[in-house]
Amino acid sequence: MLPAERHRRITAAVNQAGTLSTEALAAELGVSAETVRRDLAQLESRGVLSRVHGGAAALAVARGLTGEEAPFAERSAAQADAKAAIGRAAAALVRPGMTVVIDVGTTAVQVARALPADFRGLVATSSLLVAGELAGRPQVEVLIPGGRVRGGDLVCSGAQAVAFFSGLHADVAFLGSGGLDAEAGVTDFYFDEIATKRAVIQRSVRAYVLADTSKHGRIAPHRVCGLDECAGVITEPSAEPELAAAVSRAGGTVITA
Repeated sequence: MLPAERHRRITAAVNQAGTLSTEALAAELGVSAETVRRDLAQLESRGVLSRVHGGAAALAVARGLTGEEAPFAERSAAQADAKAAIGRAAAALVRPGMTVVIDVGTTAVQVARALPADFRGLVATSSLLVAGELAGRPQVEVLIPGGRVRGGDLVCSGAQAVAFFSGLHADVAFLGSGGLDAEAGVTDFYFDEIATKRAVIQRSVRAYVLADTSKHGRIAPHRVCGLDECAGVITEPSAEPELAAAVSRAGGTVITA
């Protein structure tokens, strides 16, 4: 079994169970405990799970959280390479002259960074971090909605943000997510920002969800939409087969970075 497949199966098993012992993982995968320990060290370094005494725990369990998102700085460091690759894959879908919505979150910032230097068009975002990445580009018109600003991600939310995106017609939108699950769909952590995301989806020709594998199978407290309401998911090649199949059944496309 290739390491990438082991990592995918370990991540899925730990996220489902909450915690698993090294011995249980070794028996399930048919490999040695030492191989599992090395895999867990690599997965922890990527921010996918947390090693605990005798095994591994899902991040939410390890932090003792029941509905909170990790701090922005911690999320920025986790799976940085994967997020950058997802950002490049998203940016490759953008064409000159488009009206683009780039949502919020650490991966959304990577989409802004990956836009070609010669891109000309309009970018609307409720993320001040995304706006800051693009504000210096002479051919890009950057629009932000105003409203209450949440620290860390520097996100604008509230009635002003909802009204702003409800009056915008976008060619393509890239949505951040707190979790992506075959049954629960797209979920997120901040209730005040859900209405903004829904307005973006309704007013975009195509809306793609940005989700590295740490989001797969995870369910955040607030539902954004079903998988059938999005054009697809932009993720890593190691996406869970069940999730990829659910996206396809819903009529969406899985784009791997």
